[in-house]
Amino acid sequence: MPELKNRQFLDFEKPIKDLYDQIEQLKITSEKTKTDMSETIASLEQKVMETKLELTANMTPWQRVQLSRHPDRPYTLKYIEKMCTNFIELHGDRNVKDDKAMVGGFADLNGETVMIIGQQKGINTKMRQIRNFGMANPEGYRKALRLMRLAEKFNKPIITLIDTPGAYPGLEAEERGQGEAIARNIFEMIRLKVPVICVIIGEGASGGALGIGVGDKVFMMENTWYTVISPESCSSILWRTWDKKEIAAEQLRLTGTDMLNFGLVDGVIPEPAGGAHWDYDKAAEILKEYLIPVIQELKQISPEKRCEDRIEKFGKMGFWDEKAV
Repeated sequence: MPELKNRQFLDFEKPIKDLYDQIEQLKITSEKTKTDMSETIASLEQKVMETKLELTANMTPWQRVQLSRHPDRPYTLKYIEKMCTNFIELHGDRNVKDDKAMVGGFADLNGETVMIIGQQKGINTKMRQIRNFGMANPEGYRKALRLMRLAEKFNKPIITLIDTPGAYPGLEAEERGQGEAIARNIFEMIRLKVPVICVIIGEGASGGALGIGVGDKVFMMENTWYTVISPESCSSILWRTWDKKEIAAEQLRLTGTDMLNFGLVDGVIPEPAGGAHWDYDKAAEILKEYLIPVIQELKQISPEKRCEDRIEKFGKMGFWDEKAV
């Protein structure tokens, strides 16, 4: 995690920043004056924890969107590093090139060999450009499918970590078949004979998320969102301005709680106090504790039954009213 002095704070996190500033000032004063201020510092540290819990308990949908994009938030490779051992990254779609926005490979998760795949945004400006801000091209989705088929060949469970503002919308991506690549992944993932678990760890936007989002179980981390369009884009379409993005976020019903109520996800995974960006180790530990029993549960089901359940699960999503004409 970034050191406190290098941390970035969102607007609504200002109360936390103010408390940390007070703690830092007290430590400096204590050192200069040789005065014991440990009790006051401990009291402020407790106040920090309470403030984090209070903020995350009462956030608006737009604030959750902001938190899902927090620059200090852990991305796919960080979760892999913290949860797994012996990760072997595999590259390329064997057709065009290796898409750096999509990463994946075999890893050891608590003694279980799994195929873990996810979008990677990049941890600084240079890496974000290399990773294309987590927006995969068609070759990224084709690489993901190649790795899934490899996992199926060796009968290994698949875990996908979703964190993307959407599939890359550039001309070259469309020329190479972006829509077909995503549609192919959806079609093939429904029929995979191994357990598939999908987790939204950040942004879950549009077809970019769906391209690796079809599984036996789909979970969302607490401070993430999942919908067909970003609040900003929705606002620009409906109101011709981004200024209504908070209203759009509210109306899109994009939070984990909303998705759970709609039956579109199977559970919401809690995060450390204040969000995953405050404690990478704890965030990964919580996610790992969710994944291990689910993998064991799914392994007890026959491949044929898993495929049938997966088809039924996604086939019955949504609700509607029929009116007589």
